[in-house]
Amino acid sequence: MKRVFVSGCYDLLHAGHLEFFRSARALGDHLTVCFASDQVLTAHKNRRPAMPEGHKRALLEALEMVDEVVIGTDPELGLDFRTHFVERRPDILAVTEDDEFEQAKRALCRQVGAEYVVLPKAPPEFASISTTQICERIAAPSTVPLRVDFAGSWLDVPPLAQPGGFVVNCAITPGVSLHDWSYEREGGLGGSAAWALLNGQQAYDFEANVGAGWQDPAVIGETGLCVWRSSGRAELDFKRTGEMLAGRLALFWTGPREESTRQQRSWRHDRELRSLAEVSKQARQAVWLEDVDQLAEAVRQTYALQLAEGMTPLPIDGPLAVKYCGRGWGGYAVAIFASLADRDQRVGAGDESWRAIEPYCR
Repeated sequence: MKRVFVSGCYDLLHAGHLEFFRSARALGDHLTVCFASDQVLTAHKNRRPAMPEGHKRALLEALEMVDEVVIGTDPELGLDFRTHFVERRPDILAVTEDDEFEQAKRALCRQVGAEYVVLPKAPPEFASISTTQICERIAAPSTVPLRVDFAGSWLDVPPLAQPGGFVVNCAITPGVSLHDWSYEREGGLGGSAAWALLNGQQAYDFEANVGAGWQDPAVIGETGLCVWRSSGRAELDFKRTGEMLAGRLALFWTGPREESTRQQRSWRHDRELRSLAEVSKQARQAVWLEDVDQLAEAVRQTYALQLAEGMTPLPIDGPLAVKYCGRGWGGYAVAIFASLADRDQRVGAGDESWRAIEPYCR
């Protein structure tokens, strides 16, 4: 009889595990599955097990391709199954192709005379997924806010960070969910980061992979009216609830982003970046003092820099201040009004390009 042995955490069983067990069982006549004990899992993964040992064992024993289930308790990282493996001396140790403990496991196989066999990570009809990713999907929020920025956009992109500069932004409601997205897409409100969070993905990694900065996942996760230090990573300087802006904010839809225009020029010149940083300091002071008029002045100066870059002047009169959101070139513009009455008069005037928003702080 040819005996096969596999080991892992198997904290939440998924289709990849099942296919791995089937493939391992096909290598011989008997399959032993060893899963890490709660104590080992906590020590090595630095998190609580998703499922108690007894439940996990019952599920594994119920699988038709599994002949025996044991629990690994050895403390050595990656080799919690050592005692069971040495006692049983199986013919084959089956592993996945990305096993990070390959060298230690090969050495153990040589010790007992077992063959080391590498199997595919997941069946081709399924996208690869890990237990950690499943847990992240379960923990994903059902609703998240979007965001507007007032000053310092571009200064969250690591290569463009300016020492002494800041990024000033605010989480907003109404929020969005996978099934209710009432905003225009690609509007400059941090939608890609919000979408990643709703799908249980690491939003910081998602934004970095597309060459964006960190401000979207930072403020959407933190919420509130936030001041961040300009650096290679998100560093919160301080935040307010945003109450100072309650009843004063609105969005204006300018239309789809003008990608061809945006490619003509970029904020990668030191002089322009320094100008952004100087204005961001004024915006920081305004938030610190909770001075709406001072914040509006910083927003007006930021808008002037956007126009200097070549953006189309916004056809808006009346607000204290207005600017394109994010890097601009189309999408949404954010407006700060002097009062709730002024804001509601503009939003309620019948122009569907306008919508009221409010600061959001958890």
